[in-house]
Amino acid sequence: MLAAFQWPSTRGEWLLLLFGMSGQFVFFMRFAVQWFASERRGRSHIPVAFWYLSLVGGGMTLVYAWLRNDPVFILAQALGLLIYVRNLMLIYRRHARVQDRRRQRTLIADGEQLEEATAVPPPEA
Repeated sequence: MLAAFQWPSTRGEWLLLLFGMSGQFVFFMRFAVQWFASERRGRSHIPVAFWYLSLVGGGMTLVYAWLRNDPVFILAQALGLLIYVRNLMLIYRRHARVQDRRRQRTLIADGEQLEEATAVPPPEA
């Protein structure tokens, strides 16, 4: 049988509860952001802000779980943080490639030659 919820009895416990609830609120806001972005586009869409809110909210709840000494919650949040960071890495890697291609096309269209565009590939061994 589960133990009944007990309200915090000290100021420190209240602050910890407030911090944990704030983390959950930030984590929840990612769904509101995703919903708003999807409605705006008229299709399902996950904006970059979703991943940042996931990272901040997940980080806050990880700290909360750590302070509460809850290994299940710690593990779940830590794994989630890895996924959020990886998604941001993938997003920015793609963004950098797209920007580089645009820069190359602009320089070639302006009549400038890029070393990458004119270089002869090395012979295969």
